[in-house]
Amino acid sequence: MDGTRVVSGARRSLLPRLPWTSLRVRLVVVFGVVALTAAVSASGIAYWLNREAVLSRTQEATLSDFRKEMQEGPAELPALPSLDDLQETARRMAEGKVGYSVILVGEQDSGRPVVATSDPEGLTLADVPGSLRGAVDKRQQTSAGGPARYHLFWQRVERYGMPYLVGGTRITGGGPTGYVFKSLRTERQDLTSLARSLGVATALALVGSALLAQAAATTVLRPVHRLGEAARRLGEGKLETRLRVSGTDELAELARTFNKTAASLEKKVADMSAREESSRRFVADMSHELRTPLTALTAVTEVLEDEVDNLDPMIAPAVTLVVSETRRLGDLVENLMEVTRFDAGTAKVVLDTVDVADQVTACIDARAWLDAVDLDAERGTMARLDPRRLDVILANLIGNALKHGGSPVRVSVRTAEDELRIEVRDHGPGIPEEVLPHVFDRFYKASASRPRSEGSGLGLSIAMENAQIHGGTITAANSPDGDGAVFVLTLPCGEAPDDTDGADSTDGVGGRDGAGAVEAGGTDPAPEGKDVR
Repeated sequence: MDGTRVVSGARRSLLPRLPWTSLRVRLVVVFGVVALTAAVSASGIAYWLNREAVLSRTQEATLSDFRKEMQEGPAELPALPSLDDLQETARRMAEGKVGYSVILVGEQDSGRPVVATSDPEGLTLADVPGSLRGAVDKRQQTSAGGPARYHLFWQRVERYGMPYLVGGTRITGGGPTGYVFKSLRTERQDLTSLARSLGVATALALVGSALLAQAAATTVLRPVHRLGEAARRLGEGKLETRLRVSGTDELAELARTFNKTAASLEKKVADMSAREESSRRFVADMSHELRTPLTALTAVTEVLEDEVDNLDPMIAPAVTLVVSETRRLGDLVENLMEVTRFDAGTAKVVLDTVDVADQVTACIDARAWLDAVDLDAERGTMARLDPRRLDVILANLIGNALKHGGSPVRVSVRTAEDELRIEVRDHGPGIPEEVLPHVFDRFYKASASRPRSEGSGLGLSIAMENAQIHGGTITAANSPDGDGAVFVLTLPCGEAPDDTDGADSTDGVGGRDGAGAVEAGGTDPAPEGKDVR
């Protein structure tokens, strides 16, 4: 499908600053947590298995050798060995290849214990845990196959901050008791190195998972970014925007759906634009076609109006009604033509530097509103704007206030920070809250029960259009004290926007002659405004 291809956003940095709610950050965090949990679990299991294997291997080798030495050495000693015999036997047992220290405990004739050690300076019987000594000295049950000759018990302890394996046994039937001390310093160092290596591996796994998460997030989010960019362009009105579709996964299906939606939207907008253009052309053509017969009708009604005093009293009211309705129809046609100019973008402004106070005074005086309007404006307030369009805006705002709010209407002019503010305030019942958002809508009627009114419903809408073409706006609100409505016209004091044209123009609505957007003509002190209240 033809159309603008949306690429992967602007070339941003690889790791932009993202809030914690960002999908990219959440993906990286989830990957990191999963990887950290898996790495810590695997490292913990590996450490525990290796620790048990290392300690079990050392323990099995030490206790096996100690059992063998007990069978070959102390078992051959007499029932009441001397200290020298025990000392020599303990020394020979400790000289084995396993590398451990031995304590042998015998008995004298008096029943006193005789303790010999292979390391007299660093090892005593007090170093043997009491629980281990109690287990060794306790008589054990024999199995049905015969008496057990040897009973070997072991325990791991800390001695001066270093781990030791302590084992003990005594010879059944009499003989010395032996205890073995095996230092586990080497095993601790090996396990510490293993733990350090596993920690490094865990950290590397965490870093790797973060990089993998970043790569995965980039792969997943790139289509999402393209979709977001396309949606933004679509929202800006570039309805020809389409996504490049590749693959068959869920994201590709999402891109296809987006393209179908964009195509459908483009078609519907094109159809609506065509219908709107047709309607606009119809209104413009109709307005132009009505001007010629209206010109003739206006001329006839002016003649009738001049002769109304000489007519039959039965006919005069009908003539007055014809004159009034003809003028109303003329105003409506002029308003419709002005609306079509705004819609077509052909409305222009003719800028001039004017005294705002003089302009407001002239607008009020031309419509004979001087007695009904209280003006607060200082002469010398200069602004560059279109005098005709300012007259149209003021006539609609003041006329609307007089019709629906009642006199006196207060008009104040102020300037601040290169901004002109004209406030029109009445003392009527105000505007219902549900009506306020619609007061500048075309043909809006505040009351559905009064669809037929003297106003066309275009006055305030045209006033807003004229304000916006100057780069300004109009706001409507109720007075804070609840006494009437307040309309505020805000215009820049300097140059008009770039899309305005300073060339002379005959487009627009009438100003002081009462035609055009000013829905009341002549000098009626209560002109028509937009029927909003």
